Amino acid sequence: MDVAIETKGLSKYYGKTMALAPLNLSVKKGEILGYLGPNGAGKTTTIRTMLGLIKPTSGRAEIFGVESQKDTTEAHKHLAYIPGESAFWPNLTGEETLHLLGSISGQVDKKYKEKLIKRFQFDPSKKVRTYSKGNRQKINIIAALMTRADLLVMDEPTAGLDPIMEQAFRESALEAKANGQTIFLSSHILEEVEALCDRVAILRHGRLVELGTLEEMRHLSALNIEVTFTATPPKIDHIAGVSQVHVIGHQLTCQLRGPIEPLLRVFAAHNPQTLLSREPSLEELFLSLYGDEEVRKGK
Repeated sequence: MDVAIETKGLSKYYGKTMALAPLNLSVKKGEILGYLGPNGAGKTTTIRTMLGLIKPTSGRAEIFGVESQKDTTEAHKHLAYIPGESAFWPNLTGEETLHLLGSISGQVDKKYKEKLIKRFQFDPSKKVRTYSKGNRQKINIIAALMTRADLLVMDEPTAGLDPIMEQAFRESALEAKANGQTIFLSSHILEEVEALCDRVAILRHGRLVELGTLEEMRHLSALNIEVTFTATPPKIDHIAGVSQVHVIGHQLTCQLRGPIEPLLRVFAAHNPQTLLSREPSLEELFLSLYGDEEVRKGK
């Protein structure tokens, strides 16, 4: 089987309130799928329903072919989960907590565990109650990664980590991918998703609105273009797809949706000196769907 996760019409309602519309989603083995959306979009509901932790209103989810609602224990045998929020035993040390979590999972790569402890600069000798939020999150990450599980389901895994530890996480995620593991990554850090993910799924108001590679999703936002001329730049407002035209001296900037050839013909006739074009980043793609206000509030 080439599919790690498959949902078929998976939905969740709380009374008349829709938390997740019927979701059909397939995650391939060995890929990293980024799952994005503002607060309240339904990301955590998707994960919990998909893993069989809460009961769906309709539909089903399969983990490596096992229906998670019917046989949750079997479905969880080949996965590790980093929840968005977790509570540990305050009187245990970090080492004792990792040992206990490893015993629950039943599979631990001890050599890799020690490598992760060093990579994340984690002191396992301290009591959990003394740890900062970032250090408690390191427990979650190390506990999941040390299992070498076939599927890693991560809900905001870098919450509370500083930039250096975020980089350590990215290194570990790419290591897992190289090892053939699958990652379902819900994250509010767009740079992180852009750096790691093979495909991106975007959720809005409980509905899946976009799914694809970043290249396939470039249509969501315009190409950014900057051109310098030897004289006054030409008029380009009449060209289909052109917007946000700004002229300062001999420099012109604009955005373009659609074919670039008509614009290039106009530029070529007016002796351009330099021309730079840039595809939109994931943040710009996200802004094109949600706008500034929702992104500021979003995860």
